[in-house]
Amino acid sequence: MGTTQLETVPEPKYWHLKTVLTEALDSEFAVGEILPNERELAARFGVARATLRQALEQLELEGRLQRRRGVGTTVAPPRMGVAVGDAGHAWPGADTDAWQPVDSVEAPPPQAVARLLGTAAGEDVHTVRRTRRTHAQPVAAELLYVPAAGVPGLAGLDTLPGAARARAVLRELQRLELEGQDRAVELGSARADDAKQLDRLPGAPVLLVTTRYFAAGRTAAVSVATYRADTCRLTFGDTGMQLLAG
Repeated sequence: MGTTQLETVPEPKYWHLKTVLTEALDSEFAVGEILPNERELAARFGVARATLRQALEQLELEGRLQRRRGVGTTVAPPRMGVAVGDAGHAWPGADTDAWQPVDSVEAPPPQAVARLLGTAAGEDVHTVRRTRRTHAQPVAAELLYVPAAGVPGLAGLDTLPGAARARAVLRELQRLELEGQDRAVELGSARADDAKQLDRLPGAPVLLVTTRYFAAGRTAAVSVATYRADTCRLTFGDTGMQLLAG
């Protein structure tokens, strides 16, 4: 990495430095390699350490770098494919489902979800919590909302422990005939609960994937999945939408 004259660049210094560092990561560093310390990097690029830290923080948010306590800043591993789109249009909990059930409770959903479900304000629904991991790393957390009226065969649900209770709701949901689904993606910020599951700080950037499942001419369930934005990118193709995570 050589020195770069930043003073004449109209964009913020840290942003231009981020671009220069990105090119260096692609050409000079291997996955897992430790970067020089901040003092060396700041001197090499002729910038203040505060400017350097801003650039490094941005690269960390984008998933290019990892900061490990006691080790330093290392080059992040390449991203791995995690399918979001499902050509088979299966219910959550199907055999090909990569999600792991955690628990289920009955509680009113957020107002936006209640509108999608068509339930009354304050009406309890089954809320199934699930997680998704890739190579032992958490990549996503999901809340699946299912109106009680749509899955009436759940007697004795309160006697089941967390994960078993979640699986019972998923099994009952699969008794319905799935007519279709739609999906929307937006950028958001991690809530405290999601941040804890994803090993991120509250407010960290995330991708929110909202899926509506239709049965009997109505919305039978709504999934709100939160993916780590620092390790994920979306691709679109003939086989549907995929999420690449690393």
